[in-house]
Amino acid sequence: MPEIVRFFGIIIRMYAEFNLSHHRPHFHAYYQNAVAIYSIDSIELIGGSLPRRQQRLVEAWAELHQDELLANWERLQAGRPPVKVAPLK
Repeated sequence: MPEIVRFFGIIIRMYAEFNLSHHRPHFHAYYQNAVAIYSIDSIELIGGSLPRRQQRLVEAWAELHQDELLANWERLQAGRPPVKVAPLK
């Protein structure tokens, strides 16, 4: 699964889902042993969980980079590699 970015101990990744149109665009956020899945279109938690501080950081980052996340989702679904996205600073 391609890594999109890393910041403050959080890793953001996306999976390619060829021929699976039932999933909405989303990304996975990893922090230590916690995993959360966020939709891109509405930047909302749709599965898993993160500690509250990391959840707020991921949501803030995703709002800033929503267009890039959607573009990466499209790239992955078309079989192309994603491009890195700037970390939260």
